[in-house]
Amino acid sequence: MRQISSHAPRCSSRLLRKLLPYAAPITLSACAVQNAPPPLGPHALADRLSPILQTSQDQGMRWGIVIATQDGKTLFSRNPNGRFIPASNTKLFTTAAAMAELAELDHEAAEHPTTLLLAPRPHGAPDLILRGSGDAVLSDDAACKTDCLKTLADAVSAKRLRHIHAIIADDQLFADERWGDGWSWNNLPTQWGTAVSALTLNDNVAELTVQPGTHPGDRPTVHWSAPDEGLTLVNQALTVPDGKPELSLEKKPGDTRVILTGTLPIDAPVQTLKIGLDDPALSTARHLRSLLRQTGIRVQTIQVRHRLTKTAADTPAPAARILATLPAPDLKNDIRHLLKVSQNLHAELILRRLALVHGKGSTEDGLTERKQVLTTLGLPTAGFSLYDGSGMSPYNRVTPQTVIQLLRFANNQPWGADWRDDLPLAARDGTLAHRFIGTPVADHLHAKTGTLAATHSLSGYLQTTRGQTLLIAIFANDIPDDLPHPTKIMDDLVTAVAKAE
Repeated sequence: MRQISSHAPRCSSRLLRKLLPYAAPITLSACAVQNAPPPLGPHALADRLSPILQTSQDQGMRWGIVIATQDGKTLFSRNPNGRFIPASNTKLFTTAAAMAELAELDHEAAEHPTTLLLAPRPHGAPDLILRGSGDAVLSDDAACKTDCLKTLADAVSAKRLRHIHAIIADDQLFADERWGDGWSWNNLPTQWGTAVSALTLNDNVAELTVQPGTHPGDRPTVHWSAPDEGLTLVNQALTVPDGKPELSLEKKPGDTRVILTGTLPIDAPVQTLKIGLDDPALSTARHLRSLLRQTGIRVQTIQVRHRLTKTAADTPAPAARILATLPAPDLKNDIRHLLKVSQNLHAELILRRLALVHGKGSTEDGLTERKQVLTTLGLPTAGFSLYDGSGMSPYNRVTPQTVIQLLRFANNQPWGADWRDDLPLAARDGTLAHRFIGTPVADHLHAKTGTLAATHSLSGYLQTTRGQTLLIAIFANDIPDDLPHPTKIMDDLVTAVAKAE
């Protein structure tokens, strides 16, 4: 490790200049750094970290860890070339590839905007074709300001149309592959495993608001966020005198029934529960129909157009003309959002955007493009095997050493600083907002979290109390069900590194 002499009697201007790039986030003064004891060597660091891991290892947890300097020198490792399930650390690979090809992705987004077309029919009212663009932030929320479904509905009203034969929801820009390989069936109806579509609206979830009944024993009062969601609610929940809200939704894939169970105290505030949708394009058509009905426009039916992986997209009838388009989404901003909050759907949409660079919008094309970009950066192909964009697949495998290489290579790219800042910041935002509070790691760790069954991961950039930036990749697999607080072990490990260096 880099050492700073503790024998100089005072701070030198040269030392201050050397530490200046790190000054903003560091609480120690340059003098305090200079007069501190020398940093631990690798063997002493191992002596500090090994006891933190020992108990969990004895219970069967499998650790993969690399702590390294920015130039690649390993300071501590445990099974560095083992293959681990990365969970949402998969998003590091997806977004790094996207940042490397952001110009191409922006071009594709501009070429394929969300479009509403009017298609005349030989007899009767015309059709509306709503063609999806993979826009991750299309919304019909009342507070929507950009990428709004209402903008398209207003374009129909402006034509003074009173009757529409069919709204045709077209999500053929991407192949109809709504879920990733190996995704757990019980995750599919949740907001984390909702279906992927080029025609995405409101993050492809339906919201159910639940408020207590008037008396204990009453069923709670429930309302869907949209009146025409195509779901049938079976309310089996109960209002109870006291306690904590304990509500849950159950929905089988492909079923339109949603079962609400659990209890809600009579004095509890309104609860909001989310359910993933099986066919986002169909749901988007329903929402557009509802908006048109509010303006007095009758819609006879709704239809969807999907595309199988090996087939080409249908083309609109020659007579169809564009009524309105929406601006291309801000992909760079979306990458920041999905990294901060670990948004699975948005990561999958980015993977399918990568598929359009040299492919046809299939998952396979996206996997191929991502791998090509990352190997061009210098990653070894043997170091990662990834089957989706978000990390929901338990088939995914990476080595801790490969993640360190990715962090190092990204740091040397023109987009590296932005990408690094897009990662959650310890004790500050995103999925790290409530971790490392009151520790030396707070405000000094930009890292991506990951959680899946029996799996935790944490990888990113750690600035130590001495001002040195370290690369960390920590994976815990095969976590026993009865092991308390597995993330605390990981956090204690990072805190020890920050202090020990």
